Amino acid sequence: MTSGEAEVAVTDDEPRTDKPQRQKLITGPGILLVWLYGVMVVGAVSRSAVQISTDFGKAPLAYTLSAIAGVVYGFITYSLVRGGERARKAALVCCAAELAGVLAVGAWTLAEPSAFPDATVWSDFGMGYLFIPVLLPVTAVFWLRKSRARTGTAGAGGPADA
Repeated sequence: MTSGEAEVAVTDDEPRTDKPQRQKLITGPGILLVWLYGVMVVGAVSRSAVQISTDFGKAPLAYTLSAIAGVVYGFITYSLVRGGERARKAALVCCAAELAGVLAVGAWTLAEPSAFPDATVWSDFGMGYLFIPVLLPVTAVFWLRKSRARTGTAGAGGPADA
């Protein structure tokens, strides 16, 4: 060391503070949610892709709704994996919309079965998928709200805002 110079040790172990750390949403039960949503993405998208490409005229509404369900599942999966408060809020909104869709389509298929000549992912509240389409958003909303409360993340109103 020369006169007037200070020795500075730089280590890679110190956390950098230039970027805020994202809250992980795929811990504990969140891992199961990501896995289940991933399975639903594959199921809904592949089913709707085959149905739309081979027999769209038979039930265009049903096949389009299945494709939309697959896109929603994909976005929720991505949001859960991405993590962070914005992704958590986006996933929460999508899960609420998904639940509304499942309930609306489920009730519609029971009230007027002729409107759906072929089943959708959300028909009969997801009966063809073991009712996972109706249980999954309820579970996800619970998990996303709990993950917010657990980390103390809240809006302008503070922790009681959850």
